[in-house]
Amino acid sequence: QVQLVESGGGLVQPGGSLRLSCAASRSIFRLNYMGWYRQAPGKERELVAGITNEGTTTYAESVKGRFTISRDNAKKTVYLEMNNLKPEDTADYYCKTDLGGIGYWGKGTLVTVSS
Repeated sequence: QVQLVESGGGLVQPGGSLRLSCAASRSIFRLNYMGWYRQAPGKERELVAGITNEGTTTYAESVKGRFTISRDNAKKTVYLEMNNLKPEDTADYYCKTDLGGIGYWGKGTLVTVSS
């Protein structure tokens, strides 16, 4: 099993930046894939960004060029750097990984982009 705890959310003005962190309860070295997802009110949960153990990254089209995902295996943490935030980025952000064929989710952190 693995527990994931997200942090770093908050209220930010349009154009601002935030860095989200996802801390894992165990080594993430052997966790091939880790991802950030988000869910806005009344919408489906969607993939924001993912990163493999080899550092290969994927991004939703809506965040390309603005968000950057990274992982620090030594700190057992995955980050999501978010720049030039827009009101449509407002959502609960969740971290996810897979271990032994089972998906594990954190409880999320709320990001609100508003003036």
